[in-house]
Amino acid sequence: MNLKPATFQQIDEVITHYPVKRSAVLPLLHLIQEDAGFISNEAIEWVAQKLELQPINVYEVVTFYPMFRQQPIGRHHIKVCRTLSCALTGGYKVCEQFQKEFDCATGEVSADGEVTIEFVECLASCGTGPVVMIDDDLHEKVDCDQAKKLSDQIKSAVQARPKS
Repeated sequence: MNLKPATFQQIDEVITHYPVKRSAVLPLLHLIQEDAGFISNEAIEWVAQKLELQPINVYEVVTFYPMFRQQPIGRHHIKVCRTLSCALTGGYKVCEQFQKEFDCATGEVSADGEVTIEFVECLASCGTGPVVMIDDDLHEKVDCDQAKKLSDQIKSAVQARPKS
């Protein structure tokens, strides 16, 4: 498994906080996803071995919690709230605008690898819907025009980034 040495150190340290190793499953998965971007099958098997569990026990956790991803995502992660208050104020149209801007369906990575668009449950700002989170930034009262502007900002940032 290809993780930073610091991540392996954090993993070893976190395990010591739990009297029963299996209790460290969630923190380990968070550390791995933070470093690798998603939880691979290899990671599931590695965590199982590390915590002396069966791989199915780790897989159950990964598939139960929606914050864990089993596939890589784009460099920018656009999350559009789809719960009732956001849906009633235009969340679905906002999501469609992002899909149009990046020519990408929800749950997929755009052709250039830059963007993943997802519908998510509740971003905890129900009074200011539709709510969109782009990477770690929350945007409230987003309409289609604002979705276009946010998309243009992402596209500009991508173009300005040095090519590697």
